[in-house]
Amino acid sequence: MEPEELERAVEAVLFAAGEPVELKRLSQAVGCETGQVREAADRLMDRLSFERRGVRVVRLEDAYQMCSAGEMGDYVARALETRKPPKLSASQLETLTIIAYYQPATKAMVEKIRGVDSSYSVSALLNKKLIEEAGRLNVPGRPVQYKTTPDFLRTFGLSGLEDLPELQLAELGTQDQLTMEEPPAPQEQKT
Repeated sequence: MEPEELERAVEAVLFAAGEPVELKRLSQAVGCETGQVREAADRLMDRLSFERRGVRVVRLEDAYQMCSAGEMGDYVARALETRKPPKLSASQLETLTIIAYYQPATKAMVEKIRGVDSSYSVSALLNKKLIEEAGRLNVPGRPVQYKTTPDFLRTFGLSGLEDLPELQLAELGTQDQLTMEEPPAPQEQKT
């Protein structure tokens, strides 16, 4: 398939899908190697951005999605009469940051780092679809583990988790302080 035709095919599939399409699935749909499809999707992404079109193609880890350009958001919102998503509270942002950097993370881990109950924040982030369950930890009680979602990447304009800024552990404490080990039992005092 010619590069221009491949680019048009990728554009058509992404437009029709309305959601992220994995590279492997795109490759199967157009009948080309994944490397060729990745190049075509990247060219399309660059062209739409360079021409300052009303739509963009974004890469979300190993998937691509077509969406409206950020600078067109006000027009889209007015046309569709949608409300802006609610802002994240400071506690929700802290919780989301911990989960993003330490995923998969349990609520207990988040609470240990934050030092406060985080049930409401975890629940709110689940409702906003910024995090999702990622299985259960194989320890007594089998706590739920959480990870970020493609909506998280899209909301924060990230292609993948590798785009997160480097974490400064000095601000949060040492790595030893962040482990999930139980603290030593208090010693009995002799009288």
